[in-house]
Amino acid sequence: MKVITLIVIGMVLVFGWTAPVAAQQSNPPGPVALPQISIGLGPVTTNAQITTGVQIMLLITVLALVPSLLIMLTSFTRIAVVLSFVRQALGTHTIPTNQIVLGLSVFLTVFIMFPVWTQIHQEAIKPFMTQEIGYEEAISKALQPLRSFMLKQTREKDLGLFLKIGQRAKPQTIVEVPTWVIIPAFVISELKTAFLIGFLIWMPFLIIDMVIASVLMSMGMMMLPPIMISLPFKLLIFVLADGWYLLIGSLVNSFAT
Repeated sequence: MKVITLIVIGMVLVFGWTAPVAAQQSNPPGPVALPQISIGLGPVTTNAQITTGVQIMLLITVLALVPSLLIMLTSFTRIAVVLSFVRQALGTHTIPTNQIVLGLSVFLTVFIMFPVWTQIHQEAIKPFMTQEIGYEEAISKALQPLRSFMLKQTREKDLGLFLKIGQRAKPQTIVEVPTWVIIPAFVISELKTAFLIGFLIWMPFLIIDMVIASVLMSMGMMMLPPIMISLPFKLLIFVLADGWYLLIGSLVNSFAT
């Protein structure tokens, strides 16, 4: 049906332009009329128009903030840093490429955050689109699942740090902690967790490098770079241990706790 529709549109465009050309050949040449496109603002007469305008503004704002929201409010930071550590530990500095690492991080983030986003859609976005709740209530309900997710991964020490920096009084309950304090605390907690995982991943490969370097020195091969010999062994061990299966499984399960 799409192909047929495109063919019909093409025929209309072709015949729509050839007909005026044929008419112009019998008449004296004149200026060619081109269509005009205008965008303007008009008075709002109904509540539906106000709602549509607000929705468009919110959509444009969200699209502009998507990269920052993806990095700061989701599991993307931990996954991307750990995958970069794995690549460095293996010694394959450009394999997998940055596009593969970031693409895998994005899809794993979608997989991990899907329940949170589903809850936001059911409790905030869907009622707002049907005009059951206002935008202030929609924002409040949308923040609750994100806050719960971030707080599960955030250390109390990091929360205390930003409460102290912001000169905020110690809250009695976690509900009283403002979101602008939770976000930076969540980010540095994710960085610490990612570096800790990266350290644990790097240690076995470091031992392999040290063993290979010691063997080469004992054999008198001072000019041969140890990384050239250790790289095949590290790749072999990583593949035999089903490293990607263990790594991705551990990463995803680390957010379930």
